[in-house]
Amino acid sequence: MATVFDTAPEASKIPHRKSLCYDEEARLKRKKNPPTGGVVTAAKKLGAHLLDEEDYLLLQSVGDFDLKCSCLLATPAGVRKLGGAVFGDKRFGRAFIYHNTADCYYASRGYRLKVEIN
Repeated sequence: MATVFDTAPEASKIPHRKSLCYDEEARLKRKKNPPTGGVVTAAKKLGAHLLDEEDYLLLQSVGDFDLKCSCLLATPAGVRKLGGAVFGDKRFGRAFIYHNTADCYYASRGYRLKVEIN
């Protein structure tokens, strides 16, 4: 089995991949200005998975991605249970992993996918 990663230079520049919160639960909890959807649902609709922290760090080790944006990543269950979500970007020549509440969304925050091929 092979795994293929999304390698667009800036994830938030891909149409329909920005201004989304983490998941449907977070979208429904957001009372003011809710986004149109969540990245978990979007990935499932495409038959793909979000990159997790390990995937993201591996991707960043082979190139320069997300130098001007950030990407929501698959969030560990314990973090999500507490209302959080993780995201990453690359600045100053290295990758960083951060956190935010799951209902946050920004035009400069996208998401990256991976697909497993048999």
